[in-house]
Amino acid sequence: QVQLVESGGGLVQAGGSLRLSCAASGSTFAATGWYRQAPGKQRELVASINLLGTINYGDSVKGRFTIFRDAAKNTWSLQMNSLKSEDTAVYYCQARDWNSRDYWGQGTQVTVSS
Repeated sequence: QVQLVESGGGLVQAGGSLRLSCAASGSTFAATGWYRQAPGKQRELVASINLLGTINYGDSVKGRFTIFRDAAKNTWSLQMNSLKSEDTAVYYCQARDWNSRDYWGQGTQVTVSS
């Protein structure tokens, strides 16, 4: 059974930093990432990384957020710097297995106060 467990969300002031982490069990994955969903908005890609090291970032977070992955430990993290109020959302870790099936964490709230 695949499980993704997130940690690290919380409340931070604008301009501050947070680090989210995701620990997976039950499978290995071709690609992993982070998505977010703000109230009234669709879920959007924040960052993704595959086993080749190819990284993609959403346009709104480029230059501020960095994704890391430790494939051997089956963990990945999102370092978020220079946070803005518009970064407020529920953040979900995501993983795609070798059959292109997606798995999701339970979500962690990130709130940026201005």
